[in-house]
Amino acid sequence: MESAVVLVTGSSGVVGAAVAHEMHTAGWQVRGWDVRPGRWTTHHGDLRDSQLRAQAVRGVETVVHTAALHAPHVGHVPDDEFRAVNVDATAALLEQAAECGVRRMVYTSSTSVYGHALVPDDRAVWVDESLEPRPRDIYDETKLDAETLLRKGDHPPTTIVLRIARCFPETPAIQAAHRLYRGVDVRDVARAHRLAAEHHQVTGAFNIAGPMLFRRTDTQQLWRDAPPLLERRAPEIAALFRQQGWPLPATIDRVYDSGKARRQLGYSPAYDATALATKRPSGPQRNN
Repeated sequence: MESAVVLVTGSSGVVGAAVAHEMHTAGWQVRGWDVRPGRWTTHHGDLRDSQLRAQAVRGVETVVHTAALHAPHVGHVPDDEFRAVNVDATAALLEQAAECGVRRMVYTSSTSVYGHALVPDDRAVWVDESLEPRPRDIYDETKLDAETLLRKGDHPPTTIVLRIARCFPETPAIQAAHRLYRGVDVRDVARAHRLAAEHHQVTGAFNIAGPMLFRRTDTQQLWRDAPPLLERRAPEIAALFRQQGWPLPATIDRVYDSGKARRQLGYSPAYDATALATKRPSGPQRNN
């Protein structure tokens, strides 16, 4: 039996390439679309190219839409360009998918859409999907607008939004600290996208973050004095930080909760801070 075809936009990027690899490993036939060449990219060009869009979507069962302008582009790319790429091109892709009989569309959003709602008061912010997004900039605004487009669809394809936590390469010490509460391994992100593609009837927005170490009742202590709580909740990870010479965060301002994805998609992140012990440093990319 011939395998189903998945189109991954942004297939040369960090997330897109990881998703393409995950889907291929699971038996999907991967078609990739990006402005840059890459291992998984079969269609090269701009998201706004209508002819290329028709070619890329034709014969596809599922679209995974990771391509976008990102937070580092804010201030360097005009706001109108953000809207054209992140919102208008997404709308056109959704329309093309409907015309071509695509069954499922998975949209890669960001926990960044919570924006100003992530600012703590007297305790860390517990970030689940009930928290109302309060965008800070054009990136947040356009990602949230694109989410709204997908949720408004009243015809096939079925749609789902994944708000992914911070997963881009950084120095191991920074990544490890973020992995405690606001980061996620890109391999877990890729698996979440595959699960979202496979669960055709599940809709809505879902946080995708790393393994959960804390409880909602921990938020006050996380904000005031995090290390003792870290020692109690994850002594093996605290020991790893000491062994590696990584500082434990003195205060934690937020916790991303992926419980909804666990319950409805079967998402179970596998890679905590221990997965970073042998990684080499690399430069910072973005802030989720």
